[in-house]
Amino acid sequence: MRSIVWFRGKDLRVLDHRPLTSAIAMGEVLPIFIFDPYFFAPEKTSQMPHRIQFLLESVHELKSKLNALGSDLICLHGKSFGRLQEVVEMWQADQVVASRWIERFGRKRDDSIAERLTVPFRLFEGETLVPPGSVLTGSRTPFRVFTPFYRTFLRQFTLEPPLPQPNRLPPLPPELQRLDEGIPTLSDVGLDRNPRVIQGGEDAAWQRLNEFIDGPAGVYSKGRNRLDRAGTSRISADLKFGLLSPLQVWWAMENAEERPRDAGSFLRQLVWREFSHHTLWHQPHLLEKPFRPDFEGFPWLDDPGGWDAWVTGQTGYPVVDASARQLLAEGFVPNRARMISASFLTKHLGIDYRRGEAHYLRYLVDGDWAQNNLGWQWSAGCGCDAQPYFRVFNPILQGQKFDPAGTWVRQWVPELAELPKRWIHEPWNAPEKVLTAAGVELGVTYPEPVVEHRFARQRFLATAKAHLSKA
Repeated sequence: MRSIVWFRGKDLRVLDHRPLTSAIAMGEVLPIFIFDPYFFAPEKTSQMPHRIQFLLESVHELKSKLNALGSDLICLHGKSFGRLQEVVEMWQADQVVASRWIERFGRKRDDSIAERLTVPFRLFEGETLVPPGSVLTGSRTPFRVFTPFYRTFLRQFTLEPPLPQPNRLPPLPPELQRLDEGIPTLSDVGLDRNPRVIQGGEDAAWQRLNEFIDGPAGVYSKGRNRLDRAGTSRISADLKFGLLSPLQVWWAMENAEERPRDAGSFLRQLVWREFSHHTLWHQPHLLEKPFRPDFEGFPWLDDPGGWDAWVTGQTGYPVVDASARQLLAEGFVPNRARMISASFLTKHLGIDYRRGEAHYLRYLVDGDWAQNNLGWQWSAGCGCDAQPYFRVFNPILQGQKFDPAGTWVRQWVPELAELPKRWIHEPWNAPEKVLTAAGVELGVTYPEPVVEHRFARQRFLATAKAHLSKA
C-alpha cells in the first residue's frame, strides 16, 4: 500500500508519530509538508512572526531526521487540497494519513478534504493525551470544572507508552524527490530572524524537557510562579508544534531515572492543557463568546491610550511592562506574568479580554487557541472554572511576591535597573532623591502609572456588579 504521510504544524517529530508508524507498517511511504498560503503568505506570517520562525526551524530538522532514516520530507507550496490531490494522482497513492487537528478551523478543513479527496483520508490522535470528548461526567456531559475532570481522567485512563522511532523508511525514488520545492526562508515569507526566539526542532525540545526533569521539576509547585527563576519547563511551544507529544512528556516524567519529587504537580498542569482542549472541542464558540453567558454584552471600555501603553510596556507598572516587552521580544511570557498582565488589561483598564487574547496569539511562540482562550477567560472572570470576577490582582504585590528582588523586571525594564528593590515594583512611591540616584525621571524616562490601582479595582468591581445584577 502507498501512503502519503502529511506532516502538519502539530506533529513535527518522528518519535511517537502514529500516522508515520501506521504507514510504514503498510508499505511505501511518502512524507510531505505543504506550505499553504493560508498560513505562509507574508500578510499572514506577519501576524505570527515568532511562531513562523520556530516552525521553519522545526521543519528543517524534521527533514534532516527523515533523511537520516533513509527517506525525505517533500515540501510543496500551494493550497493544501490541490497539492494533496495532485500527488495522490501522480504517485497513485492508496491513502493519505495525518494527525488530527482538534480546533474548529482544522476540523472543518479536514472534513472538506476528506469529502473531496479521491482516496481515504485517515486521521490519528496525538495532540492530546486522550481523544477530546472522551472525559465526561456521569451524565455524559462535558466537565465545567477542572478538578473533577482531572480525577475522572486519572481514574478512567491508563496511558499506553509512546511509539518508538522507526528504524528505517523506504527510500524515495527520484521522481518523488524531484517534487520537493524546498523550505522557504524567513525572507521568503517577509520576516527577519529574531535571535531571541527559542530554537525549534525535536532535539532542542528534548533538551528542554530533560533539563527540566533534571532540575526545576523537583520543586515545580514552588518554583513555577517565580518570575526571577527558571522554574517552568519552557516546552509549551514544543507541545504546540508537536515536537513532543503530551504522551511523551507524561512518560518521560513518570519514568525518569530519578522521578522528580514534584512530578505530580507538573503532570496536573499537563492535564490542565488537556482540559482546555477538551473544553474548546465541546464549545468552539468560546473563541467568540465568554463561557459564562452572564458576561455577554459586558461594557468593556474603549481606551486607546491604555491599550497602547499595555501593548508597548509603558503602563507604569513594572511587572506588567516587563510582561509586555518580553512577549514582543521573545514570543514568550511566564505563566504567572501572563495572568498578571491579563488581569491588568481586563480589570485595571477595563478592556475586552478578546483584544488581549488576539494580541497574545499573534506574538506567542506557543500561541495555542485553546490554552490562550482558557487563560484569558480565566483572568477576566468569565471563563470555565475561572477565578472570581471580584479577584483583581494587585500588580505591586504580585511583583513583590514573585520577583522579590526585581531581577526579572530589571532585565526587561532596564530604565529601572538602578532602583533599590524596595521601590522596583512601585517607582512612583520612591523618594525623589532615590529616583534621581537611579537615573529615573517619572513621566520622562519611565511613565507614571496609567491608572491608579485602587481606583481601577473599584471601577471594575462596580461595573461588573452592575452588569451581572441585570444578567
